[in-house]
Amino acid sequence: MVNVFTEITINKSINEVYEYASNPDNSPEWYKNIKSAEWKTPKPLVIGSMVAFVAHFMGRKLSYTYEFTELIAEQRLVMKTAEGPFPMETTYTWTTIDTQTTKMTLRNKGNPTGFSKLFAPLMATMMKKANTKDLINIKKIIESK
Repeated sequence: MVNVFTEITINKSINEVYEYASNPDNSPEWYKNIKSAEWKTPKPLVIGSMVAFVAHFMGRKLSYTYEFTELIAEQRLVMKTAEGPFPMETTYTWTTIDTQTTKMTLRNKGNPTGFSKLFAPLMATMMKKANTKDLINIKKIIESK
């Protein structure tokens, strides 16, 4: 199993961080590897919403659709995909540090199957590096607003 956890402190209110980070339309802006996000269900984001993403990771193009399975405003968002060789669950959490400081966490976990199992340790390391860069990027974007 791959279980990657990263976190960052962002110097903005929890509402500002949540509003930006929870909007799938913003994903290509702050995730380096995500190239597009396409809604498969009507907006706004609710439990059951589905969004198709196209990403590039470890030299490969990946297309997958996430279903949003948990959404608690300003607290927690969970999305899952069951398709492909690497089913994944992504969780965002937000915690208020003070009125203008928020801790954001990003967790990816999944059970690779088939040939992907062989590369799970390498994938976890690469995901950790990518997630760390993505959180630094989202921090810069949100703090500059």
